[in-house]
Amino acid sequence: MRTHHCNELQSSDIGKTVTLIGWVNSNRDHGGVAFIDLRDREGLTQCVFRPEISPKIAELAKSLRHEDVIQITGTVAERPEVDGNSTINADIATGNIEISATELIIKNKSEVLPFQLDKEINNEDMRLKYRFLDLRRPVMARNMKLRHRITKTTRDVLDEDGFLEIETPILSKSTPEGARDFLVPSRMHPGNFYALPQAPQQYKQLLMCGGIEKYFQIARCFRDEDLRADRQPEFTQIDIEASFVNEDDIINLVEKLIGRVFKESINADIPASFERISYFEAMNNFGSDKPDRRFGLNLTDLADVFANSEFKVFSGALKSGGCVKAINAKGFSGASVGQIDKLEKAAKEAGARGLAYIQVRGEDISEWRSPIVKFLAPAELEGLKEAMNIEVGDLILFGAGDWDTVCDVLGRVRLMCAEFQNLLEGNTDLDFLWVTEFPLLAYNEEDARWHAVHHPFTRPIPEDEAKLIAGEYEGLRAQAYDVVLNGYELGGGSIRIHEAPLQDAMFTALGVTAEEKQTMFGHILDAFSFGAPPHGGLALGLDRIAMLVCGSDSIREVIAFPKNNRGSDLMSQSPAEVDFKQLRELYLKTTKKQEKNTKES
Repeated sequence: MRTHHCNELQSSDIGKTVTLIGWVNSNRDHGGVAFIDLRDREGLTQCVFRPEISPKIAELAKSLRHEDVIQITGTVAERPEVDGNSTINADIATGNIEISATELIIKNKSEVLPFQLDKEINNEDMRLKYRFLDLRRPVMARNMKLRHRITKTTRDVLDEDGFLEIETPILSKSTPEGARDFLVPSRMHPGNFYALPQAPQQYKQLLMCGGIEKYFQIARCFRDEDLRADRQPEFTQIDIEASFVNEDDIINLVEKLIGRVFKESINADIPASFERISYFEAMNNFGSDKPDRRFGLNLTDLADVFANSEFKVFSGALKSGGCVKAINAKGFSGASVGQIDKLEKAAKEAGARGLAYIQVRGEDISEWRSPIVKFLAPAELEGLKEAMNIEVGDLILFGAGDWDTVCDVLGRVRLMCAEFQNLLEGNTDLDFLWVTEFPLLAYNEEDARWHAVHHPFTRPIPEDEAKLIAGEYEGLRAQAYDVVLNGYELGGGSIRIHEAPLQDAMFTALGVTAEEKQTMFGHILDAFSFGAPPHGGLALGLDRIAMLVCGSDSIREVIAFPKNNRGSDLMSQSPAEVDFKQLRELYLKTTKKQEKNTKES
């Protein structure tokens, strides 16, 4: 239906007769001459309808409205000068030419639009309700193209390296892997349920047991959890697993893959290898296991300064085996009361009782505004001044307590200070790094049991394997690794357990009974008992990578049909109630009406 797309014609095409088709992007009437900017996925072309060529067509063109679908035929012409001024539009690729139209066919008329596609739209719910219109906007078309480029490059790189793309089941079995499962009732097995996969974790390990050796998948994953800007109930992973590999092999492969993705999508050259830091270093210095290192505000340990302090909040934390740390928000002593309140709220949400601070308003300590200065000895204040490189105008923010809580508290406070101070405004750096040696297990006081930090198939580092088998769980480290960009986790993985005895020990640590082991994991324990190869892998978040490549701040901007922050699809109105006959076929009934009646009574 066309000879060219709307971003293709150049000065070298002048004189050609061409046919274009697309949407009316704009319509201007200049003295009876109609100017239509015709748009398709690739871009814009200006089409001119002159009465002297065809009065009927020119009149018809003037009646067109935004988003009408039209097909035009005409001759490519150079844009003329008007009153001695050039009409060339340097902002578009076809800005040197225009189409002098001789034919016009209206393929479909558009109703009045709910919003203008060429303007910024602040109402996200409106955009999601009319997503089929939103996708026509050039920024969204660009995002979809970049996402395609990322996916294609991924397939090319992994294919070149000998990986096979293999699909794994969507209808699977519910297993305890961290988040809440989406369950699917089975009509053929009344009372039984499938689960949608949170990740293809067990299947990709079973593929290694099956001798595939190198597997990948652009995998759809599902988690029934609370949403935020970089989280959706259904999302896409670049899932990778390989046999006979070590941690370095996986890391080197992923660095090559990410390098190619950024080069071929946005022509960005990134380092061939990324710095590696341990989980302890990341938390100790930045208060996050996915640190954004593009600004300062590093955490400073103050144990030497306050070891013998009379201020019990600090000395008590140290004597009980905890720590005292602080960050120096340089030049932020003028933080408003509202900002201090928000910082304190964030600290409390992370588990702190409060947030001690000092606003350094002058050289003399008497000018320091703080609720705690009066409790600190002069020697401690001098030590603090030296340790934190304190200058007039600084804001010092403290954390005291157990190491995990203090790091988490100050990590959140650190990011808020960076936001308040606009420390990243205009920053285009791409800071990639690896975080390694995560804890293998974490103890949950409420449940009084150990939980896997990553998942129950993660292998401990070689030095800690004997401790896991012996039941010594404190401080075990995992052969796990996350790749991080600018404070976002792009993906993570590990070297896996491949022997039944070690996997059995891991299940024991997690409090999985012998019956539960067989019921939930019998298939994988069986596979491990028949010569399973050493293997490991990683999953990259495709949505998150696309978000960062596109320069967006929400993964909803790079997903064609996302859910909103309440998990709803406003366009198709899902989730929705279903007919009672469908429920009856599944041997289910809803208690929604019953609950409503109970509340009303």
